[in-house]
Amino acid sequence: MLPTVFISHGSPMTIAEDSPARRFLESLGGLLPRPAAILSVSAHWETEAPMVSDPPENQTIHDFYGFPQPLYALRYTPPVAHGLAARVAALLAGAGLPCKMDKTRGLDHGSWVPLMLAYPAAEIPVIQLSVQTQLGAAHHLALGAALGPLRAESVLVLGTGSFTHDLRRFRAGRLAADAAETPDVTQFSQWMDEKIMAGDVAALASYRRLAPYAMAQHPSEEHLLPLHVALAAAGPGAPARRLHSSVEYGFLRMDAYAFG
Repeated sequence: MLPTVFISHGSPMTIAEDSPARRFLESLGGLLPRPAAILSVSAHWETEAPMVSDPPENQTIHDFYGFPQPLYALRYTPPVAHGLAARVAALLAGAGLPCKMDKTRGLDHGSWVPLMLAYPAAEIPVIQLSVQTQLGAAHHLALGAALGPLRAESVLVLGTGSFTHDLRRFRAGRLAADAAETPDVTQFSQWMDEKIMAGDVAALASYRRLAPYAMAQHPSEEHLLPLHVALAAAGPGAPARRLHSSVEYGFLRMDAYAFG
């Protein structure tokens, strides 16, 4: 049975620049059993209600601005996991979470950047599932719990977001990529890691109220909610394993976890 995984995907520059996070993502495919298909729950697809992609072919979405031109020439077009979208929609509907299919949506950089590093041959079929930022952590735990049967079907449930994500700090001044981690980031990340490793789902559902500096690390929730989906999809009591931890620019934690 496959584990579920949460990764911090980083900026589009992760694909172009050397870093500990990039090296980890390059190794990820070798750390996991090979999946038959991947369901990527991306922070970069936000919808009011759950939606799952089912296009005729996967297209590469360059959903970013102001980056070096070579990034816009990159293409990552794995096969579409035809049939998986209907399976996902049925599982969610069975849990009282109606899900629609999007027949045009491609892969945004929350999916294709890490997958290009982890599975560069682009041979494993991939589809995406959206997040509903306005519905919060408890909703995404329910979303993940409904997806649990996919583990036994060789589908990798991959949550892709960021362990911390206060991008306002970029606008506050020029930051070095190797800057020391700030104390508030450390305190938030330590709290999250303790609750994840302890399997304290109730605390994680209320992280925004309980975790130190939670609102500062995630002014909006979309980049952490894929973690809740991956955690819950592994099932109650599933063990957690931290696969990677690093920090970029002093505030952007790039942690990754496997569950189950």
